[in-house]
Amino acid sequence: MKKSLVLILVLAAATLMAQSGAAHNAFTPDQVSWGPAPPFVPAGAQLAVLEGDPMATSGDYTVRLKMPDGYKFPPHWHPKRENVTVVSGSFKVGMGDKFDASKMMVFPAGSFAYMDPDMHHYAMAVGETIVQVHGTAPLQVNYVNPEDDPSKK
Repeated sequence: MKKSLVLILVLAAATLMAQSGAAHNAFTPDQVSWGPAPPFVPAGAQLAVLEGDPMATSGDYTVRLKMPDGYKFPPHWHPKRENVTVVSGSFKVGMGDKFDASKMMVFPAGSFAYMDPDMHHYAMAVGETIVQVHGTAPLQVNYVNPEDDPSKK
């Protein structure tokens, strides 16, 4: 009797999974859909939205940013906490109001960091680099030097 019940539950679960089709909340690397980054991000990067809407007024989001070798993100800060995981490549990060490559730390693939609100930081890709960023919407980038903001050019 117990074996029959277990078999029925396993078959029911398999049937439900098969009926649901491809999950929209799980992605293999080849299913990630890349597009242009928003205008407030320096040109040259690509963005993929994995979860939520980073531009909404509230809610969780998860995005990936793909950057070419040498890509630089000028000094900036966020009004909400930013959580970053290096998926591939290496990501150099420095703290402060001025981009200074000599003061940057290198974070290889698998690294994780979080930036508390108002923490001034800058970054650079070493090799093609993908980072995953998650947090609470809206995602805002405030440049320390307003002239660095590509959306104003």
